[in-house]
Amino acid sequence: MGEEIGMVVADESAGQRLDAFLAAALAGVSRVHVQRLIREGRVAVDGEACRIPRRILAPGMSLAVAMAPMPSPDAPPDPEPIPLRILHEDPHLLVIDKPPGMVVHPAAGVRHGTLVNALLHRYPGFAGRFPDSPLRPGIVHRLDKDTSGCLAVALDKPAQLALAASFAGREVRKTYLALTQGHPREAQGEIVAAIARHPVHRERMAVAARGGREAITRYRVLRQGRVGSIPVGLLEVEILTGRTHQIRVHLGSVLRTPILGDATYGHGALATLPVPRQLLHAWRLALRHPVTGQAISWESPVPDDFRRVVEALAAGA
Repeated sequence: MGEEIGMVVADESAGQRLDAFLAAALAGVSRVHVQRLIREGRVAVDGEACRIPRRILAPGMSLAVAMAPMPSPDAPPDPEPIPLRILHEDPHLLVIDKPPGMVVHPAAGVRHGTLVNALLHRYPGFAGRFPDSPLRPGIVHRLDKDTSGCLAVALDKPAQLALAASFAGREVRKTYLALTQGHPREAQGEIVAAIARHPVHRERMAVAARGGREAITRYRVLRQGRVGSIPVGLLEVEILTGRTHQIRVHLGSVLRTPILGDATYGHGALATLPVPRQLLHAWRLALRHPVTGQAISWESPVPDDFRRVVEALAAGA
């Protein structure tokens, strides 16, 4: 089980979450790793294993932690039996209907629950097919964690190279549905505005005053009206480039109609509907098969949270 560390909760630490308390108490151990230790049953509270990271502590509780080494950032992800919604599967190509909340591949602070963890379980030896990208095997494009819909994955190296070339050559058609706060002035249009890392908030992207990478977004208003007192639009959006957060930045910063629920690009001074995520959906994906060359396309039904707002918009129209 490794080294065991014991401690007692002092009065001033009462009311804290178990994971937060241990992350502060254990030098050099991240909160993500603490949560892993808890879920693996390596943390005991008053002599009994506790697998609930959010457990609230009381003064005088005794804690015992059976330490385990933190995984290397470069270590291969663990296979996990995560169910996938399959839109297409053959020996070379997989297309899934990604649910909101799923991260595509492991990154800083995220080692479990990703699409890659699911792929490694579904296809034994999968990472070995991509020796140059063990953390992102088969990944040729991404969707943000809270964006739902069509996502293609290469199942072997030749398919990955062919798909990457198709994306780079703008041969892949990616059509989204977006629910926006506010109505665009024009019923349709094309946004051409380069995108770069935000100069201050480095976790965000922004329209670049100079430099940046070319980004082109086309949109068409399908419906607009109000949900309660809030003006809402339903837009069909096609991206000709695949920049990070492209649709969210262009709709929020250029059109000034941010995506509903987008806490990052939603201009916090504006009122918003109580939705659990940014309501952006990768609706349709069309490409040529990386091996056969056949033109194929898929469509993902909108998730329930998205559909409910569309229905409310229709009812209020």
